[in-house]
Amino acid sequence: MQMQPDAEFGLPDARRILAEVFAPWVQDLDLTVERLEHAQPADAPDWQPGALLRMPFSERLCRNGGIVCGQALMALADTAMVIAILAANRGYRPMTTVDQTTHFMRAVSSSDVIADARVVRLGRTMSFGRVTLLSAADNKPVAMVSSAFAMLPG
Repeated sequence: MQMQPDAEFGLPDARRILAEVFAPWVQDLDLTVERLEHAQPADAPDWQPGALLRMPFSERLCRNGGIVCGQALMALADTAMVIAILAANRGYRPMTTVDQTTHFMRAVSSSDVIADARVVRLGRTMSFGRVTLLSAADNKPVAMVSSAFAMLPG
């Protein structure tokens, strides 16, 4: 997939990439890109570019006891961070996950999960980010994730 950096990158682009680039089993999570942020507001000096994704609740994502499994949560966080980096880059760029550390804070069940992904540093060869996973039912955090990505030649 070719896209020029600094080109306009909007929700249709992010949704197309989600449908065309990611593995079929990630697509089966039925993720939706709800928001992209790549332009800094004038009144937010500590703002970071990012993306907001939603993973709808499904019994297929649950382990015993009806709790959404950690593997699904980690895949959501990884995918959300890729979309956030693409938004910050304002276009598609190949990358691969180098590291992901997940801190699970509490269980989530019978609820969609929201991923608020923020780019801490967008670099030429490496990019870094953090994701907060929230239960859509009460907007409380369920996990915190930090990750690093190697930016690959296009």
